[in-house]
Amino acid sequence: MTYVLLHGFTGDPRVFAALAPRLDGRVIAPLLPGHGPRPACVGTWDEEVVRLAAWLRSEGVRDAHLVGYSLGGRLAWSLLDRDDLFCRATLIGAHPGLDEPERASRREADRRFIDRLDREGLEAFVDAWEALAIFASQRSLPIDVIAAQRAIRRSHTAAGLANALRSLGLAEMPRPNEPRIPVELVVGGLDPRHVA
Repeated sequence: MTYVLLHGFTGDPRVFAALAPRLDGRVIAPLLPGHGPRPACVGTWDEEVVRLAAWLRSEGVRDAHLVGYSLGGRLAWSLLDRDDLFCRATLIGAHPGLDEPERASRREADRRFIDRLDREGLEAFVDAWEALAIFASQRSLPIDVIAAQRAIRRSHTAAGLANALRSLGLAEMPRPNEPRIPVELVVGGLDPRHVA
């Protein structure tokens, strides 16, 4: 079995370091658009999904198990239309997309983070991002785990993350089609938004 692991916004493949060795098979964990110290340009949502699907095909992926967290899970929703690539999926904290009335308020929220990245830089953004209520439960994690998460978040560029948020934010995600393969949805018990 091949596993394709897609990290969340501000993450990178290192977030799967504890999981990957436990999977019996080939593991592919790409760096998502806008992430890393030298991020490539970020296209539209559809362009990035097409690009990612083409890259996975070039890697020989077929009938794989797709695992996506947050941003990676949202991209996974769109990748599920390529049923030759995947036979099943596990989506963790992956919102299935917004209705039109919700998009405007989400774009405004994302715009505030994009402005912070553009005006104040990566460090100020990371401080604000980690202060979000959704991450409150993580503050009780061991200090070395928190430091590792912060190091990953700080390994990106402000411009790269801003571009990722502009093109791949939740407000830009189209509503997915009904999946034709088995999909398991996983949410944290302390994540009331996704539990709902």
